[in-house]
Amino acid sequence: MKFDELNDENHLLFAIKHYENPLASTMDEFEEDLKRFKYIKRLLKKYVVQGDLKHHLILNHLIICFNVFGEGTIPLLFYKIEREYWCILKTFLLFLNKIPDYPKTGLDTIDIDTSNVNASSPKESD
Repeated sequence: MKFDELNDENHLLFAIKHYENPLASTMDEFEEDLKRFKYIKRLLKKYVVQGDLKHHLILNHLIICFNVFGEGTIPLLFYKIEREYWCILKTFLLFLNKIPDYPKTGLDTIDIDTSNVNASSPKESD
């Protein structure tokens, strides 16, 4: 089956196709891994609304998603997470080095979130 664009009708089939977890043996375990996208979305929303960035938890969920959904993770992330959080999400993906240089995609046009980056340079020694 070819997936040109993810939608409500095909995103679950796409996730199943890309799911590879040798430790999972039931549908419940698959659904638990799929919930990680919801957890990431919730953490990003909490950051935007309350300013509370739990970057280690976000990174942990992203790494697990990449481990079990492989190359299907990025399309699933951008399908399941609203556009308003994409710049923050892209920042994490860049940190994890998960955005390919080629081919160029719509990801290249998304800005990154630099609001929580410490841009101060170290003081020079006298």
